[in-house]
Amino acid sequence: MYPLEKLLLGTLIRLFIGKIDGVQNVGNEPLVIAANHSSYMDDLIIPYLIMVKIRRKFTVFVNSRYYKNYFLKKLLLHYGGIPVDVSKDVRDESRRRATNEKAIKEAVASLVAGRVFVIFPEGERSPNGMIQKAKTGVARVALTARVPVVPVGVKGSYDILPKGALLPKLKRADITIGNALHFDKYYGREKDHLVLEEVTSIVMSEIARLVGQDYEKDILSL
Repeated sequence: MYPLEKLLLGTLIRLFIGKIDGVQNVGNEPLVIAANHSSYMDDLIIPYLIMVKIRRKFTVFVNSRYYKNYFLKKLLLHYGGIPVDVSKDVRDESRRRATNEKAIKEAVASLVAGRVFVIFPEGERSPNGMIQKAKTGVARVALTARVPVVPVGVKGSYDILPKGALLPKLKRADITIGNALHFDKYYGREKDHLVLEEVTSIVMSEIARLVGQDYEKDILSL
């Protein structure tokens, strides 16, 4: 499916990959893969996981600022990037809302088409390696598309390339893929903010468990 990418990405990224557990938890059905985000290295580790190990086509939210470069934009679109606006880069709230609503619809459409949709629910890299409070986009997409969420915990990527570092250290990150989370009882309630918060909390708590953290406890201590 991605022959050149498997060769190039596999050769480079596997130097930084330790154990990978739970690949069997990802089937062939449409689903959301949600992972923690501690490093730019995650932006390579997760595509490696999906393209090389799971062998599925995917889409993923990408900060819209990276689409300003023509060649980078073409590359991101080729690999299923869906632009989203973040508040620190786009101050215009109405524009941000319009862009992100469109992104949600594109993510749902990709799932309807049978792809995997990837999301880092925290929305940005952790400044210290600890899981941060997540946004509810993961819940909106999963409930609207009516698909399960597979939590993925990446442990050790912060030590490879922490926020602010320019060059990666030759260390390894372990990846643990959890069991699919099903939210059938919430279908049809994707506009209920309390439901979105609850589903997001369930997803993040499982991701945190996979990396040895406690989502509710850790975010309350921030």
